[in-house]
Amino acid sequence: MKVTIERAAFLKALNHVQSVVERRNTIPILSNVLLQADGGQIKLTATDLDIEVVETVPADIAQGGATTAPAHMMHDIVRKLPDGAQLEIEQGPDEGRIAIFAGRSRFALQALPPEEFPDLAAGDLTNRFTVPAAEFKRLIEKTRFAISTEETRYYLNGIYLHAVGEGDAAMLRAVATDGHRLAQVQVPLPEGAAGMPGVIVPRKTVLEVHRLIEDSDDALEIALSSSKIRFGFDGIVLTSKLIDGTFPDYERVIPKDNDKSMEVDTRLFAQAVDRVSTISSEKGRAVKLHISPERVVLTVNNPDSGSAEEEVAATYDGEPLDIGFNARYLLDITNQFGGDTARFSLADAGSPTIVSDAGDETALYVLMPMRV
Repeated sequence: MKVTIERAAFLKALNHVQSVVERRNTIPILSNVLLQADGGQIKLTATDLDIEVVETVPADIAQGGATTAPAHMMHDIVRKLPDGAQLEIEQGPDEGRIAIFAGRSRFALQALPPEEFPDLAAGDLTNRFTVPAAEFKRLIEKTRFAISTEETRYYLNGIYLHAVGEGDAAMLRAVATDGHRLAQVQVPLPEGAAGMPGVIVPRKTVLEVHRLIEDSDDALEIALSSSKIRFGFDGIVLTSKLIDGTFPDYERVIPKDNDKSMEVDTRLFAQAVDRVSTISSEKGRAVKLHISPERVVLTVNNPDSGSAEEEVAATYDGEPLDIGFNARYLLDITNQFGGDTARFSLADAGSPTIVSDAGDETALYVLMPMRV
């Protein structure tokens, strides 16, 4: 194999694929990136056996072939080379070595046989549809904070992606919950997504997809079955296993009869929560809300360090109510809002509360109260 490629293009591709490679591996080949040169392009593949990322980059191929090289080491080498450098990647008679030339620099890396590299075959992906990258990015950004990190409840360790509704009201909905809060966001159902199975996309996959599409304005091609999902755009293909479990019936925990409504300026409320929570203990982080018709008073009492209180103007249509919430959870939710007004739909001090952006009907959040 003998390939010449521009540093910036190769670095960008390496940066995309090497992030799925674990720093420590018991299987040596999983520390490597697979390089396949053929037909005027080089294909890079990396996997951790749960996620596979493939990116194809144009290159000058003097001699085709395939090899593997340590992913993180190769990334570091290319990253440290000067801008505008032309790289030559060459595998000589010794197939256990790969050489990289750039200007006066020369590196020789150990290579493992490409035949050992695992293939995360996607199999038959039954549903295929296209969604704008910006819309899918929004689904991720507004729900990922609520993904559970508790390994025992593994079926909550991802985003539940599924179709709801029919006709013009059909939506593609993303839901995440950790048992304390729930995030639900939806976009119009793309053509071809009707009848898709509900799937749980793992946290690592969610974060990788978000990172890859961060700067993309292209359409995102999605293909999935009940066990795997594949994302494709800009010459990149990410294939991932799905979480094999049943997502709980989340609609049961979304209250339907919360009859008290409070509206408050999102920015002023979030700043007040942030300020008063400074005094709270890390373990508790509870902030008490005393809600009355024209204002909400936020209070934190910490026996070890003192107390804090702040008043924020609010619109409220019910009897005065005292309710407590985890300050961090309140901030996580209000950080998702783009509008000026946050709406709280409440029942009583012990029942779940719906929090939403008054200017965005496509997202809602459910927050469990705390005793204060």
